[in-house]
Amino acid sequence: MERRTTEIKLKDKTELEVMRHYKELSDKNFCIEKGFYPLGSCTMKYNPRINEWASVQEGFSAIHPSQDDDDCQGALKLMYELQNFLKIITGMDEFTLQPCAGAHGEFCGMMIIKKYFEDIKDIRKKVIIPDNAHGTNPASASMCGFEVIEVKSDKKGHVDIEELKKIVEQYNSDIAAIMMTNPNTLGLFDNGVLEISEIMHKNGSLLYYDGANFNAIMGYTNPKLMGFDVVHLNLHKTFSTPHAGGGPGAGPVGVVSKLKEYLPTPKIEFDGNKYIRNYNNPKSIGKVSTFFGNFSVLVKAYTYIYMMGKSLKDVSSDAVLAANYLKSQLKDYYHIAFDEHCAHEFVIDNSDKKEKGVSTLDIAKRLMDSDIHPATIYFPLIVHEAFMVEPTESETKEVLDNFVNVMIKISKEINDGVDFHEFPKTTPVSRVDEVHAARHLDLKEQ
Repeated sequence: MERRTTEIKLKDKTELEVMRHYKELSDKNFCIEKGFYPLGSCTMKYNPRINEWASVQEGFSAIHPSQDDDDCQGALKLMYELQNFLKIITGMDEFTLQPCAGAHGEFCGMMIIKKYFEDIKDIRKKVIIPDNAHGTNPASASMCGFEVIEVKSDKKGHVDIEELKKIVEQYNSDIAAIMMTNPNTLGLFDNGVLEISEIMHKNGSLLYYDGANFNAIMGYTNPKLMGFDVVHLNLHKTFSTPHAGGGPGAGPVGVVSKLKEYLPTPKIEFDGNKYIRNYNNPKSIGKVSTFFGNFSVLVKAYTYIYMMGKSLKDVSSDAVLAANYLKSQLKDYYHIAFDEHCAHEFVIDNSDKKEKGVSTLDIAKRLMDSDIHPATIYFPLIVHEAFMVEPTESETKEVLDNFVNVMIKISKEINDGVDFHEFPKTTPVSRVDEVHAARHLDLKEQ
């Protein structure tokens, strides 16, 4: 089948026919309003419509970032107050809202750490990253010129403290920081974080907190209490702005007091009379984004935080409850990697299913026949045939129970020897040849 090269002629079609055609096409797409997204590591939760309403208000959508501060006091006030909200939530002393995504926030944070050590004339070239950390951490550290050293997990899925001590002893004053995700990508809260903080700070190193899994701990603890010096937050995960389709995102970065002079410029401040963008910061790492990041995402996050207030704590408790409920219901049918009380997500190891001829990819495809979006698969890499489940706080018990029933059905099909290679069958696009698609990027039939 060739690509269309002729003009689409709709002159003989009524407006209603055209609208129905495009509505039918849109119905083929999967979205959070249509079904369940147990997409571990990505917090695909429901986005309240009020967030979208707020972001398109003319006072926000019709302004330009090159306008004078006097002309955009409302937008500057919103960003200033959002910074303060995030400081309260994380315990950090100062924030920048510039980074446009989580990985962009990581890059910004590591640049701050690099500039700090350059400023105090203590050049350090190495960064420790646990094998259970968020996947983009090594790339962000490397882009800033650091050499990455991996520290393994122990049998419980936490950072191996003894191995960490050996690494610190070996490289000592060459270690700039450790980058941690807590809860980690196994969905486990690392109870050794205070000891890790003590080890690193005693070595003169800093601690970087990846906020990818912050949805699990809001209101119960924060990075400052755990001993972190730099943190980024994924507003497009934790604070309910759209995540699918590659963005838009926002990855604000918070720092402790001794690092605030290195934050990007401009800083949003209140001079006692009006809100301003302050470019006067000689030690700053400079700008990390055109103008001021993804402003509409900031509006949505501000709206969500303002709407939730102290109930942000309930977001985390409900997410953790939902994950542990699913884990308890599925543990008799699937092997749970690191089976202990989890945070907002947990990981299934499907190695035993693979031995029966059914891969994790096959299970993901089969879920699609029940109008359930597949979970994250083959991540984290330290679990073979990994299947990461994150229900979020948005879903009802009925939705969770339906997911359990579908997963149990799939387990029984595997035991019964059902051929999984033709699934999915009910979706608009049935099973595709992934290898072929990866090797042939054009849309023509080969």
